[in-house]
Amino acid sequence: MAHDCSLPVGNDGIYPFDARGVAKRFRHAAIFGALDALQAGEVMRFCNDHDPLPLLSQIGQYFGERVKMAYVSRAPGEIVIDFLVTA
Repeated sequence: MAHDCSLPVGNDGIYPFDARGVAKRFRHAAIFGALDALQAGEVMRFCNDHDPLPLLSQIGQYFGERVKMAYVSRAPGEIVIDFLVTA
């Protein structure tokens, strides 16, 4: 079953972030800003057209254990990652 990032998510603490609609030069700043805005227990569901391995490394270095990452989908052209803020 494919995930559709264009559909709004309910009031369950999961917030969609579709990077495909953000200009490339602003993406990393927007992603870091969105993660900074989350409170403990909230999730940002990130969608992209490619696997952002350098970005994931940067997020890990910056946030450390505060943000956990889990792939929801790794289908070609449809990468979906949940970022959970833990503290």
